Amino acid sequence: MDNKLPFERTAREVLVRRESETSAKYGCIPEKRSMEQYLDLGIANIDKPKGPTSHQVSAYAQKILGMSKGGHGGTLDPGVTGVLPIAFGRATRIVQALLPAGKEYICIMHLHKDLEEQLIKDACSKFVGKIKQLPPIKSAVKREFRFRKIYYLNILEIEGRDVLFVVGCQAGTYIRKLCTDIGATLGCGAHMAELRRTKAGPFNESTLTTLQDLADAYHYYKTENNPIFLRKRVMPIEFAVSHLPKVVVIDTTVDSLCHGAQLAAPGIASVETDIQVGEMVAVMTLKGELICFGTAAMISKDMATKEKGIAVKTGKVFMNVGVYPRYNPNPVPLQKEKTI
Repeated sequence: MDNKLPFERTAREVLVRRESETSAKYGCIPEKRSMEQYLDLGIANIDKPKGPTSHQVSAYAQKILGMSKGGHGGTLDPGVTGVLPIAFGRATRIVQALLPAGKEYICIMHLHKDLEEQLIKDACSKFVGKIKQLPPIKSAVKREFRFRKIYYLNILEIEGRDVLFVVGCQAGTYIRKLCTDIGATLGCGAHMAELRRTKAGPFNESTLTTLQDLADAYHYYKTENNPIFLRKRVMPIEFAVSHLPKVVVIDTTVDSLCHGAQLAAPGIASVETDIQVGEMVAVMTLKGELICFGTAAMISKDMATKEKGIAVKTGKVFMNVGVYPRYNPNPVPLQKEKTI
């Protein structure tokens, strides 16, 4: 049973363009940021409970941490539980990298008739691959047919009319509609009885935290001045791009990217393999800090070997200007003092 999303199946290697060192004077390893900076570039993987909307859960988390800005990575209906990444402060725009990422759900589908198990399994297997789906009447998108990919759909248990299954799918797939479509294929009808999200891009149940755990960790930090538990409940923004291919740049390239410049090939220190033109990439410092998103303008091999040309078209920038020094191609030589 291969329950892996597309990015989890890709084993990337690193192509080194130039051996480079980073200066300790500039930037910071993500885990070593001050608590104020850490929260402003932080993201928590909240275990959403039944009842509140995703927006309400995001608002609760912001209030707990005293943050004025936040956003969640993919809406869950009020009755659905599970993985809900919530980003804070300057990290809020990171959810754009999570929205198109693959998702995984565990679902209980209730059939409207008793059927043989093999018939159920055969019907479910027909929905793996590209499917055509019409969003439900109550949905956040225009109601028209669209294609979505189901990466895997594995039945875990069948008990009477209840079918427990795990499904990995492209973002924007409606599991409630998937259940009714399977029921229509079986000719008996079916509906979604219960749903839990277990993956949203790189976030899964291994890093979940409840709102109460987040509140307790923040209280301990404020009263005892000890951030150890809060740093376990909130992750650095870099974790949210762990599913994206990486392009690492040298120190002298960083500030120009922060100003919105495109990334030219000579500024690259290393690049991961299997990057295709047009693919979203994460541009990182040598210390592992996220600088920005970008769209690849070259394949990996060209990024590692070409002497010139734009390698990545810069998108959303997360690092502030001035964290790294501006590159000066013509430094002014130091003047020697005259002796009298």
